[in-house]
Amino acid sequence: MTRREINRHALPIVDPAYVGLTTYDAKDPETAYPPIEPLRPPAGAPNVLIVLIDDCGFGASSAFGGPIATPNAERLAANGLRYNRFHTTALCSPTRQALLTGRNHHSVGMGGITEIATSAPGYDSIRPQEAAPLAETLKLNGYSTAQFGKCHEVPVWETSPMGPFHQWPTGSGFEHFYGFIGGETNQYAPAIYDGTVPVEPDRRSSSTTRPGPRTPRTTCRPSGPPATGAGSTRAGTGCGRRPSPARRSSGSSPRTPI
Repeated sequence: MTRREINRHALPIVDPAYVGLTTYDAKDPETAYPPIEPLRPPAGAPNVLIVLIDDCGFGASSAFGGPIATPNAERLAANGLRYNRFHTTALCSPTRQALLTGRNHHSVGMGGITEIATSAPGYDSIRPQEAAPLAETLKLNGYSTAQFGKCHEVPVWETSPMGPFHQWPTGSGFEHFYGFIGGETNQYAPAIYDGTVPVEPDRRSSSTTRPGPRTPRTTCRPSGPPATGAGSTRAGTGCGRRPSPARRSSGSSPRTPI
């Protein structure tokens, strides 16, 4: 039994139809069916990794001769391809939509960023049905696809957790998405989505979150010579209570904590 030939000229790929004898007894010597073959990319198909950095032109990275040392990008470029005629639109959403579809940004409804979309042709931020995203083409050919980070291609009226989600990454060919929807998000409490499910950021770690407002507390420092660590200005003399700014009156001078 030979491996079937897959016709990849039309997507989605048509499921093969079984042609042969259908038996009703597993013990029948004529019982033989082709094995289940999961869809995989064609032999020799490369892995595809696209790293898109906002506000960064060809003249920045050392991978393209720029002054900023990017050794990891240089290693990736050395084992991949350098495109030196990519058309950037100088805006976020249009460049992303053009890259993800291989089309002119006006032909895929992204003449400007999603936040300034209008009903004018080419500016409604809606990707037409006839413009298949690159990720969808890869997925239908057996690739595993994922997008991480910023997604600025969703119309603003479809960015809520209620959807619709057909223009979110998971509706545009990416099987997995972890990032934020829109042009920007809070760096300390980002609006992150896992697929289409909001993820509440962990605010317990002080190393990754902005500290909250200070409250009166007792601080202790050992007596002795001035410390050499960051934030030390003079020798500690014991314990002192930090005053609350809300309790200071206009006629009194603020106390210096010790």
